[in-house]
Amino acid sequence: MGLSKTERKLRIRRRIRKVSFGTEARPRLSVFRSNKEIYAQLIDDNKGVTLAAASSRDKDIDAKGTKSEVATSVGKAIAEKALKLGVEAVAFDRGGNLYHGRVKSLAEGAREAGLKF
Repeated sequence: MGLSKTERKLRIRRRIRKVSFGTEARPRLSVFRSNKEIYAQLIDDNKGVTLAAASSRDKDIDAKGTKSEVATSVGKAIAEKALKLGVEAVAFDRGGNLYHGRVKSLAEGAREAGLKF
């Protein structure tokens, strides 16, 4: 019998975290996707500190439109916060999700706003 969906996702997440590591100069852009919302954080793994965060629940993000459109605006918001901190490059951590749909939209929105990964 194969793995359940959640067990498979956790296994992929662990495998990604082995190689994806955030420093102060190049923090990790971690993405969490729930059924309704999407969240992004910039994390410095050396200090164990979250440098910036954005989500679809924030007041300044327009939550109108499809989930992919909202994810794009979250990506743009996290990129703006990163650029204010002086961060231009990040290590992308998709959190066990496929690079497809809302996760891809968030990444493309961040790239449009000026982040490099």
